[in-house]
Amino acid sequence: MTARLALRGTVAAACLALIAAARAETATSASGFNVPRSATARLDFSLSIQKFLFFGVGASPWPAQSNAVGTVRFVLAPSIPPAGVAPVAGSRQPLDWPGGAPVFAVTASDHVLPVEVRSNAGPIAIRAEASTPLSNGSHTIPMSEITIASSNPGLPAPPVPASGIGGAAIVAGTGFSSLVTLQKASWTFGYANSASRSAGSYTGVLRFTASTP
Repeated sequence: MTARLALRGTVAAACLALIAAARAETATSASGFNVPRSATARLDFSLSIQKFLFFGVGASPWPAQSNAVGTVRFVLAPSIPPAGVAPVAGSRQPLDWPGGAPVFAVTASDHVLPVEVRSNAGPIAIRAEASTPLSNGSHTIPMSEITIASSNPGLPAPPVPASGIGGAAIVAGTGFSSLVTLQKASWTFGYANSASRSAGSYTGVLRFTASTP
């Protein structure tokens, strides 16, 4: 019986302490009979709005999220100048050739991708990182040969570095004193083809990162 009474007393004390902690400011006003009275009590408020950032490159429009990684493809096909005649596949195929170096035309596929940025944290910085170079065995091509053109000046594409992390492209805010950012664009990827390369299939990875201030 004693233990049960002690337990009840502890619970009651805890409940009273909780009620006291939950109370706001109080005031009492007293005066003579038929005299107007007033009392004031203040209440503080705290509101926390956290930052959020949505960034998508490829077929993942808001609010969808996907871990699928798209692939941009370029094919370089040679032609013989000055007429631009494509060589015929096979061995010992006849072809008029004045002796000039062949010209390689670039054909791209899956190279126009939707891009979207949403945030409530003000201007957004986007950077490109060449996490793995374009490589074919021992042969490599600097990732800076990849070019990007944006359809929206408000959502510019970042410069592509030869390796490592490149400089930032700043996406300006669109509303509420530039605190809210909502930008969409199409990024068109290309291959600069600025130098002759060894034949083969080259693969590499380019990573984009968006960050808030």
